[in-house]
Amino acid sequence: MIDVTDAAANPPPGAQLLGREWIGFDESGHALIRFQAQPAFTNRHGTIQGGFLAAMLDSATGICALADLSPDLTVVTRSLDTRFLKPAAVGEIQARARVTERTERDMVVQAELIDAEGITVADATARLRILAKK
Repeated sequence: MIDVTDAAANPPPGAQLLGREWIGFDESGHALIRFQAQPAFTNRHGTIQGGFLAAMLDSATGICALADLSPDLTVVTRSLDTRFLKPAAVGEIQARARVTERTERDMVVQAELIDAEGITVADATARLRILAKK
């Protein structure tokens, strides 16, 4: 695993919009990432629109993957299989992510989003392609 301090300190605009914050790893080796779900992310029901939750899962799986790679490599998402389990409210949402498979070219990362009440609101499996940084 590499230090993702630079990726965490200089997040891309999408990660900034989502309020992404790298926390680190828990005792079981899961990457922990915090997001801030804004009122502007809500749908007509007052809950967080699924596209924003999917973006959080994509961001969490990506930064988790980066933590597992050498600094000369990066990843792009090939697919993101997402399940929406419960409505998510405005406020802090934490992601837990872990690499489940890895070859020289590909990686699979699983992640879940947990709301402030400790309820899993969505989860996803990301299939990522490993590329050399340009």
